Amino acid sequence: MTDTYSLINLAREGDKTAEKKLVDDNLLLVHSCARKLMHPDHEYEDLVQVGSIGLVKAIRRFDTSLGLRLSTYAVPLIMGEIKRYIRDDSGIKVSRSLRELWIKAVKVRQALASELFREPTIGEIAECLGTDTERLTLAMEAAMPCDSLNRPIGADGKDDIYIQDVLKSPVGMDDEIDKIALKNAIANLGEREKKIILLRYFRGKTQTEVSRIIGVSQVQISRIEKRVLASLRNSIE
Repeated sequence: MTDTYSLINLAREGDKTAEKKLVDDNLLLVHSCARKLMHPDHEYEDLVQVGSIGLVKAIRRFDTSLGLRLSTYAVPLIMGEIKRYIRDDSGIKVSRSLRELWIKAVKVRQALASELFREPTIGEIAECLGTDTERLTLAMEAAMPCDSLNRPIGADGKDDIYIQDVLKSPVGMDDEIDKIALKNAIANLGEREKKIILLRYFRGKTQTEVSRIIGVSQVQISRIEKRVLASLRNSIE
């Protein structure tokens, strides 16, 4: 680890050769993260390139005084870069064939509705178009307007839970990588914040019980918890 720390210090002083060696030495980590986040709408090599940006950021921000492995610190930054790239670049690309099918489906639906004096079924529309219901359904879903992943769920717009928090990842996540990211994020909290999170989410204590243990009001515990959870979410994403 000493050699790695020496290279990190050199890289932070502007030594590009040291930085390149660190990137080369940890490129397998980037590939591992990219494989776990492979997405049908994105080329694998693109994900590797984006993940490499996260690795470079980790090298430039790494604090050797923490006593962590570079790989442990780098994982959440690599994953975060790839996730943001997929999130920001996905969901708006619809193939021409699906767009054309949807346009035809709209016209056929209108014609059938006039002819049948009722709303036609997807099966009836698909039969007229000479396609299957699965493909027609896909075209309909692709044509729907995209909702913002950052929109809070709830009518008052004040919830702490957002659409992106309840949607499953487009691909399987690696549990061990997520655990490393969470462990690293929690380790960087202050002692009081860390204790509150451990009591609340690892020991099942209520906010009232935690307030008695910590020695502050329940309202203060609620505020601290909300702030820390937001910080943890940002660190991992």
